[in-house]
Amino acid sequence: MLDGKITFGLIVSTRGCFNFEMAVEGKRQLVSRLATLGHGHIVLADDATPTGCVEGRPDGVKCAELFGKNRDKIDGVIIVLPNFGDEMGVMAALDGARLDVPILLQASDDRLDRLGTRERRDSFCGKLSIANNLWQYGYAFTDTASHTVDIDSDAFAADIGRFAAICRTYRGLRRARIGQIGVRPGCFQTVRISEKLLQASGLTVVPADLSEILGTVSRLDDGAAEVKNARERLAEYGNVCPEASGAQLLRQAKLTAAIEKWIAENEVDAVAMQCWDSIEQNYGCAACATMSMLSDRLIPAACEADVGGAVAMYALSLAAGNASALLDWNNNYGDAADKCVCTHCGNNARSFIYGANPAGKPEISYLDVLSTTLGKDNCFGAVKGKVKAGDMTFFRVSSDDRSGCMRAYLGQGAFTDDPFAMSGCIAVCEVPELRKFMGHIVKNGFEHHVAMVRGHIADIVEEAAGNYLGWDLYRHS
Repeated sequence: MLDGKITFGLIVSTRGCFNFEMAVEGKRQLVSRLATLGHGHIVLADDATPTGCVEGRPDGVKCAELFGKNRDKIDGVIIVLPNFGDEMGVMAALDGARLDVPILLQASDDRLDRLGTRERRDSFCGKLSIANNLWQYGYAFTDTASHTVDIDSDAFAADIGRFAAICRTYRGLRRARIGQIGVRPGCFQTVRISEKLLQASGLTVVPADLSEILGTVSRLDDGAAEVKNARERLAEYGNVCPEASGAQLLRQAKLTAAIEKWIAENEVDAVAMQCWDSIEQNYGCAACATMSMLSDRLIPAACEADVGGAVAMYALSLAAGNASALLDWNNNYGDAADKCVCTHCGNNARSFIYGANPAGKPEISYLDVLSTTLGKDNCFGAVKGKVKAGDMTFFRVSSDDRSGCMRAYLGQGAFTDDPFAMSGCIAVCEVPELRKFMGHIVKNGFEHHVAMVRGHIADIVEEAAGNYLGWDLYRHS
């Protein structure tokens, strides 16, 4: 999903009383720009209609037929208006194809020195006409950053880049298979979520009893190639504490191999894992290192069987193209009004901690808090490191079963370099108007878990989850 090519269906619209040559040139510019940006396209042939563009219902029907034949290839539709455009043609194309993909609406700039009969565009107005029709028909769509923008401009290239990420995120969520290995901790009602409401949005929960995974582990030979491979990757992934025994490393490697096998066999995109306390008591290791390595490979892994957390992590990874993590909103930071500390035992991906080019490796050692009750020997496998400074986006997905809808919150902030003397995966976070935000999640009963990713990509997630999936979304700003 993250490496897949994005292919757009293109609707280049023109209106008869305007110069159609503008539309022809706009089509050429758009196709060229998409090729430069590395995206594919499906568009009417130049001889398919009188102008090679879309004007009136007959042209729109032809475009719909073309889109229908390529339904499985098209990830989003781009409508461009090199002149005023034709609403009947555009709507015939969209309504006939019924693709259920995001739509980007563009309108071209007029020039103050080119307002003659053959030079004026009036796309500024035409965009309102198309948008009105999209609203009437019930189509969600994405606007460009500026009301009008040239097709061959850097600004429109940025619009396309953002729209491609929206398409990738929406497509990924609509087809997502979220694994749930084991049950939630018995004392954590907070992570309950409705599978049926998730399914209504296209996300399927794929369950597995923890005993299935441990059964696979028991059948793995110590010298099996997949076990050896997992052990080598584990040793390279972080700095393993000196106290760890060979038997503990082997247990972690076998768990990793078994979970990776199950993920591959079930075509799972993200996973929520029962990480305490059955696995420690019945198998003798923590699940954190396995989950951390999965997330680092962009297969997000959420702890405590938090399916909603896994969904949020997957959305963020789709939007940002890098590793996400699940943390707790955990501690105040002294009396700093807009700072807090987010943490978890040890599941954060290495690249989430250090960024795209890690300057170091995390520690792989023992769970701190759970070791006090479960015994240190049963708790090897925690990944520990303080998250480096940088921009971040946070996201939480939940279900409102009483109202019958999915709901979420979303915002942006930053990781800081401020010190914090606590072990585990530590992220000191700065969020503008933090008290206002905390008041919102407290009053609306949101979970204490939150997914985070490096970079500011809230606009992309807001479009995919709020605009296109229709989730009840609060955007903090």
